[in-house]
Amino acid sequence: MGTLTITIRDATNGPVLELAGDLDYDQAPRLRQALETLTPKPGQRLVMDLSGVGFCDSSGITVLIVARNLAVAARADIALAGVPDNTLRTLRIVGLDQVFPIHPDVDSAVAG
Repeated sequence: MGTLTITIRDATNGPVLELAGDLDYDQAPRLRQALETLTPKPGQRLVMDLSGVGFCDSSGITVLIVARNLAVAARADIALAGVPDNTLRTLRIVGLDQVFPIHPDVDSAVAG
């Protein structure tokens, strides 16, 4: 896929980031910049839709942790949606499936 496309939209309970492309060393800084523009409010949920991500390396995992830290600092929740099998396997190996709520799709992540 290559270049990461980031679409930000508002859901009823917080922002949704739809990602498509590779979440790797070259593209992760773009997501980090997009995250810097967000200001989730306490009680909201930041949803990261990974269904369009073709590849995620350690830089991508790191920026997901940055997103989580942003949400925690704002006293908001975070959820991952549509996580591809290869990325889910990596999250399980490093134990992040215990840190991030993971949902099959955006609708269930937004609903909580």
